Amino acid sequence: MTELAGYRRPAPGTQPDYLHPAYASSVKRSPRQPLVVLPHTLSEITGPVYGHDKVRPEDADLTQGHAGAPIGERIVVSGRVLDEDGRGVPNALVELWQCSASGRYHHPVDQHDAPIDPNFTGAGRTVTDANGYYRYITIKPGAYPWRNHHNAWRPAHIHLSLFGHSFLSRLVTQMYFPGDPLFPFDPIHNSVTDPKARARMISTFDLENTKPEWALCYRFDIVLRGRQQTPMEH
Repeated sequence: MTELAGYRRPAPGTQPDYLHPAYASSVKRSPRQPLVVLPHTLSEITGPVYGHDKVRPEDADLTQGHAGAPIGERIVVSGRVLDEDGRGVPNALVELWQCSASGRYHHPVDQHDAPIDPNFTGAGRTVTDANGYYRYITIKPGAYPWRNHHNAWRPAHIHLSLFGHSFLSRLVTQMYFPGDPLFPFDPIHNSVTDPKARARMISTFDLENTKPEWALCYRFDIVLRGRQQTPMEH
């Protein structure tokens, strides 16, 4: 019986290490023993599925569904989910969550004293089209303190979670905004030590898809694997 070939290991520095001491919580949660490989069964690979029919078009607009408009700069976030050969990946579930323009998550454990925006819950979901494109309407998030070290602030960022055809095929990454002055001081961003790989987490301003007099657009393509893979799980 021929063994299946595994995926090529990422080049050093292109993905975050489990243990990155400057990121304090990684010291407690990084594994201390070799990882145990659990073979996948058919049921793990084929299900459970998330259900394409439950994702509605309005789920991709985080500025709607409340009593009023959220506070902050409205933006469009769009891009493509790509495989290692640059081909668009269709029907991938792309979930998004973020803090508000004031830098506060709509979550009971968030202790930042910034005001809560009652018109912004900061979560959405969409499915890529036949060519791998996705698109969101949201509010540009703010920076926030996170107590990792003295005067620690996270750069503005958006969390993205991607699913294939089952929950087992999940990848998580973060999208940053160009020119953020907090980049040099953020240990999460810098846990990816390769500069070129780190740059793949930063969106680009997209004038072509900016909506005149309504919202700027930022493009963020996500490469699932290969030499140009987007850094994940950081």
